[in-house]
Amino acid sequence: MSSPRPEAVASSRPEAVVEPAAVPLMNIANVLTVLRILIVPLFLLALFAAGGHDTTWRWIAAGLFGVAAITDRVDGQLARKYGLITDFGKLMDPIADKALIGAALIGLSMLHDLPWWITGVIVARELGITLLRLAVVRRGVIPAGRGGKLKTLVQSVAIAVLLLPLSGGFASAGMDLMYVAVVLTVVTGLDYVVQAGRLWFGSPGGSRAS
Repeated sequence: MSSPRPEAVASSRPEAVVEPAAVPLMNIANVLTVLRILIVPLFLLALFAAGGHDTTWRWIAAGLFGVAAITDRVDGQLARKYGLITDFGKLMDPIADKALIGAALIGLSMLHDLPWWITGVIVARELGITLLRLAVVRRGVIPAGRGGKLKTLVQSVAIAVLLLPLSGGFASAGMDLMYVAVVLTVVTGLDYVVQAGRLWFGSPGGSRAS
């Protein structure tokens, strides 16, 4: 009786299951997220330096804000492109975004460069949506849509313009952009509430907001 050929033995063995490699916690996307958080206190120091209206320090503050805002876009792109999405990133990325925007708005209001009601509306919306997200997370996730992304972009550009030591038409343009940001903030917030309500009460899931 002949022994089975090596090829036959090999083919009868079950194929080994290759487990996907775990995403390292210390990856470039998470590093940029942490960097954005670390920039926030440096940004505030620059914003309030020399009374808060020194030309040089305002340029520095605007530069720090710009760098932090750019990392917000870059880290998300890198995470999606190279599969670097982690639970840490999912948690800390929105926290870093809200810390940066909130610090800038409150700082500008304290320096009387932005009405407090605008800061109150935007900060209240962000806190409210964060709590709502936590409330419905077990029932599903509402992905970010174009409205939410546009809202964040307009907010960032408006803040950057208001941070710069500009006057005249440039300063007015910053406030005009901020009014647009407030409208987008309210509209996308209401949209998120509607989508969350549909999730909570069992209707087909939402698809927008941020």
